Amino acid sequence: MEARIQKIISQWGIASRREAEEMIKQSRVQINGTLAHLGQKVDPQTDTIYVDGKPICAEQRPSLIYLLLHKPAGVVSTCYDPQGRTTVLNLLPPQLQNGSGIHPVGRLDAESTGALILTNDGDLTFALTHPRHNISKTYHVVVKGHPPEKILKMWRKGVLLAGRQTRPAKVRLIEELATHSKLEIILQEGRNRQIRRVAEQLGYPVYQLHRIAIGSIELQTPKTRFSLGVGEYRHLTPEEIIFLKNQIKRISIND
Repeated sequence: MEARIQKIISQWGIASRREAEEMIKQSRVQINGTLAHLGQKVDPQTDTIYVDGKPICAEQRPSLIYLLLHKPAGVVSTCYDPQGRTTVLNLLPPQLQNGSGIHPVGRLDAESTGALILTNDGDLTFALTHPRHNISKTYHVVVKGHPPEKILKMWRKGVLLAGRQTRPAKVRLIEELATHSKLEIILQEGRNRQIRRVAEQLGYPVYQLHRIAIGSIELQTPKTRFSLGVGEYRHLTPEEIIFLKNQIKRISIND
């Protein structure tokens, strides 16, 4: 059955759909010996697909892998960095880095730390990074100063950011320190550096940003055996994978 080439590449675990689109733009993908173009439809049963000059097929697809990583500061959430910085893939063992198609689902900026999902399930990545997704993400954030309740109410309600209103968020004060405040923030959207930009706009810039959970998937779960140290990873449990796939079912995307 025909499908768009970038979807096939992501389904076969070679790259995320957005990465597949970049590969096509960079002339790294061919169909039956001819350069592919974005949106082109192929039939894997009758067409031969080449990536970087090598033919690929569904039988070569690696097993689906779902990981949770505790990202350290200074590590970039990409598969490759032209500046030579450490990437999240560099934190994995060689057998997971090479040939598995694993990539991060969304991003944490280089200075931020915490929970990051890695997978080679292209459909999952596409759905969870789609603007219509609503999976919650929980952060512990240290900001400069002591934002009063009226500021926190503004943040909860949503603020105008780059001409567009942010969605309502859950914001609560955890602790007031001498010159800083620690907040818990739960978002259901993932605009670029959103927490940092909103905090700066409100006059309380971020000093530290740490993501502790993605939906019900937590970095530290004291009641279980899971407690990830900085730079460590673990495989998601079957229950966590089901949770993520249930999120996909709630998103109707016309392909």
